[in-house]
Formats: sequence, structure tokens, C-alpha cells
Amino acid sequence: MPEAKITSKGQITIPIQVRHDLQLDVGDSVEFIKVGDGRYEVVAANARISDIKGIFEKPKRKISLDEMRDAVIKKAALKV
Repeated sequence: MPEAKITSKGQITIPIQVRHDLQLDVGDSVEFIKVGDGRYEVVAANARISDIKGIFEKPKRKISLDEMRDAVIKKAALKV
């Protein structure tokens, strides 16, 4: 199992095997997600907005910014 030591500055070097598995490269970021007491999951945070292109159907009609804002406000009010 890969492991890393914390430096006096609180830094770690992510082992090459982990960087490879997470497809991390220089300049990429990682996120630490708390999954339980004393447990975190490290995930790559290097997704691009273009990665989600096409996951939603095209709208049946164009919607104005005012209509979008009103829909968000309406949904938020339902959660209160």
C-alpha cells in the first residue's frame, strides 16, 4: 500500500502509483472528502467543465436568465 510522510511544513508527496491511478499531473488538484471519523477519501479534482458537455438533453425552448433565476428561487423555497 502506498504511503507518504508529512514534512515539517505539513506537505506530502503523492506516490507515483497513486498519481498514475488518479491520472494526476503537475498543477492538478486533489480534494479530501471526509467519509467517516478519522477517514478521508482523496479524489482528483482535475475535471474540466467540458467533461460534462452532452450529459443533459437540449432544452425544448430557450430560457431567459430571469426564468432561470425564478426557477432556482422556486426550488430553493420548496426546500425550506
